[in-house]
Amino acid sequence: MTANVLAAVAAVVVFAFILWLLRRGVLKEKYAVLWLFVSVVAAVLAIVPGAARWVATAVGVEIPANLLFFVTIVLLVLVSVQLSYELSRQDAKIRRLAEESALIEERLRRLEGRDGGPSSP
Repeated sequence: MTANVLAAVAAVVVFAFILWLLRRGVLKEKYAVLWLFVSVVAAVLAIVPGAARWVATAVGVEIPANLLFFVTIVLLVLVSVQLSYELSRQDAKIRRLAEESALIEERLRRLEGRDGGPSSP
């Protein structure tokens, strides 16, 4: 019973922390939805201990903890893949912006040289 109370408190703390990050603008909504959902599910499983056993039986897993570990690992892999995708996207944007900036800088250097204005070395 104590473990269930601890798990429920942890889920509520995570939920409150995610809301706090959202309010401060540190975390975007598209990322927060997943963590809010996870914390709500964790709270429900902690408050209703029979729910984990029922879900495990429905899925065909003998020990509910094994199902919990499997779902957690899958969730973490999906988060990792999603973050890798976002990182790749941002890398491409940064590369494109750096190229555009270099082209604009070169064009500006040529225009300054042509007009007789000060040119940088």
